[in-house]
Amino acid sequence: MPALDIRRSALSSPDGSRLIAALNAELKALYPEQGANHFSISEAQVRPGDGMFVVAYFNEKAVGCGAVRRIDEATAELKRMYVDPSFRGQGIGRALVDALESEARQLRVRRIVLETGTRQAQAIQLYESMGYKPIPLYDEYLESPKTSLCFGKQLT
Repeated sequence: MPALDIRRSALSSPDGSRLIAALNAELKALYPEQGANHFSISEAQVRPGDGMFVVAYFNEKAVGCGAVRRIDEATAELKRMYVDPSFRGQGIGRALVDALESEARQLRVRRIVLETGTRQAQAIQLYESMGYKPIPLYDEYLESPKTSLCFGKQLT
């Protein structure tokens, strides 16, 4: 039986770097417009106590990643969510979100927010199916109203 394992990792790890590079390439192809891509996240934002970056391994192959970072005392943000296209539709994205929401709860935030692109129907469907609701654009996403959608969810 195939095994899925989600592990804390460094953004700069070989697997993390490869997955983020693939995510960036996919986003640049989907959104070639100037200013449409928001790639900002740092190691400091995902250190224990502030957030977490994880890599999903399927049968020991790195196939996805994601991060959560604290924005303020009450809110965390999902970032850098990615699943290799050949592994999509197998519940890996859902497992990543579950792991990151669990970490957000450990950070003692009450709300989690995220941005995704208007052209990413699968991602939008995933987030909505997990209880995320549309919210107004925030922070850096205010500058890309034609390509960004933001969602939020109260954590219990």
